Amino acid sequence: MKKIVIIGAGAMGSAFSVPCADNKHDVYLVGSFLEDDLVDEINKLDNFHPVLKCQLPKKLNVIKFSEFNDQIYKDIDLLVVGVSSKGIDWIGDEISKIYSEKTDILLLTKGLTIINNQFQTLAEKLKQSLNKHKINNPKISAVGGPCLANGLANRINSSVILANENLDIVKNIGKMISTEYYSTEYSDDLIGVEVCAATKNIYSMLIGAGQNLNTSSSLFQRSINEMKYLTRYFKGKESTTLGLAGVGDLYVSAAGGRNSKMGSYLGKGYTFKTAKKKFMPNETVEGEQLIREIAPFILRKMNKTRIPLMVNLIRAILKNKKLKVI
Repeated sequence: MKKIVIIGAGAMGSAFSVPCADNKHDVYLVGSFLEDDLVDEINKLDNFHPVLKCQLPKKLNVIKFSEFNDQIYKDIDLLVVGVSSKGIDWIGDEISKIYSEKTDILLLTKGLTIINNQFQTLAEKLKQSLNKHKINNPKISAVGGPCLANGLANRINSSVILANENLDIVKNIGKMISTEYYSTEYSDDLIGVEVCAATKNIYSMLIGAGQNLNTSSSLFQRSINEMKYLTRYFKGKESTTLGLAGVGDLYVSAAGGRNSKMGSYLGKGYTFKTAKKKFMPNETVEGEQLIREIAPFILRKMNKTRIPLMVNLIRAILKNKKLKVI
């Protein structure tokens, strides 16, 4: 039995606790400092998750971050990061207080960021945050692939890919978390997996903008071509885009999800601001957040003729113009 601590009690962090608990590990689901009310509600409902609307394992320990004490964070085998991309710096500071060399870190959070005018993955950002605290060579891995939180929480067959330059590390993690319904593949292309995992949020919005199968199919194929270019540009492997982290994850996201949903409104002629206010006022659209983060770099540094779909969506969102489905 291993000790697994998941920080972030949102949909995916909570869903990830299910295979971990089913493998009879000692699992702690720790709400971030913004999730005290959510943790209270989960405990009040005897581990029923109000967002996922499903029952979490009874033996799962659900606690507030303020309750994350010395006894709990001693001898952690796997520390899972399920906070939002904006919380990476915060979690880096907190992990630095409890990290040990035996602890593996697994990022559920997907995203890209710009640091010192350089494009970086969230794994790189977290590593830099830990380096500031004199923690060198932390074992940070990332997960990608077609896995929706609600499906995983309800034990629907799902496949993911775990990425680390050291395959032995992710194979060890896979042994901890794999079940009959949650299978894991492995990749040494950490950059490629993270680029695909992040940019698929943008491209699922574009595919969602297609108002019929013919158009959406064409947009899907062109999206894959652009993801190949982006993955190569950031020194990842093009082949990664054709696996679970690329085609697989894009298919699931385009078939259903917040980004695809927003894309459908853009395809109907609404501007982003109008669609957000009218149809999705309380929902996070990850693709829009990513666009605002990376757009200046994309428009200034990259060959825009190679990524016309992304450039089109960037301009539609930043200038709040109607999207041209081309």
